Amino acid sequence: MLTRLAQVVTVLAILCSLAAPQASAQPEFGPEYTQTQFGPMGPAGRDMLVKVRLAGLWEGPAGRLGLEKSANPLVKEAGRHLINGHAELDAKVLELGRTLNVPLPSESNADQKGWIAEMTNAPAGSAEFDRVFANRLRAAHGGVYKFLAVVRTGTRNTLIRDFAKRCMEVVLDHIQVLEATGMVDFTDTEAIPLAALAAAPVSPAPVPTVPQAVPTVPRTQNIAQENGSDGSDAILGVVVMVAVVGGIYLWTGGRPRRSRSSRQ
Repeated sequence: MLTRLAQVVTVLAILCSLAAPQASAQPEFGPEYTQTQFGPMGPAGRDMLVKVRLAGLWEGPAGRLGLEKSANPLVKEAGRHLINGHAELDAKVLELGRTLNVPLPSESNADQKGWIAEMTNAPAGSAEFDRVFANRLRAAHGGVYKFLAVVRTGTRNTLIRDFAKRCMEVVLDHIQVLEATGMVDFTDTEAIPLAALAAAPVSPAPVPTVPQAVPTVPRTQNIAQENGSDGSDAILGVVVMVAVVGGIYLWTGGRPRRSRSSRQ
């Protein structure tokens, strides 16, 4: 009896171990990714650090021009926000560049130098300077804010995710103080595009409800999940059958039942 019980228990243990879900393997990333202790570092994370560094190289000086050349106190206030915000982000992005081994630029690009030249050439104390200041910086911050949101959503690197969050807070603050100057031209839809919903014509006809799209899962993942589920169900069915047969076997003592004629 004990021997048979041990055999049944051993079989059940083996089958249960096969039925247990296996630990999923680490996802494989392409050669453009590097593994760090903070998570995989990909092209988007590196691009974000470069863009934030470039922003600081011209938006900090632009903020100083706002303080020096504008007669508008709201423009001066926006300049102070730009100086302080980018001083913080500059220090952090240089630290992250060293930590994550990402080379960062040391000077602004040609477009940014052109925008600084526009502000430098605009007459001091003029409405022209204030318009150039507010609109160039508001357009640049709007583009950066959308880019940061995409990186923040998709990155698996915790340092990049936390830094993207802080950058979004600083950039949103700058957008708000620039808009508060009253000099931002919202009719310039190339620099400040309208939201698609606001730009779309309104139709009086009722619009049928469209079900929300289900996020697409890679086919290989679906197959793996389906196969894993089917395999687990089949093995669990075998476990149950073995358990039932083993229980009957133990209950009867493993002896075949004698026929009625043999008992007589």
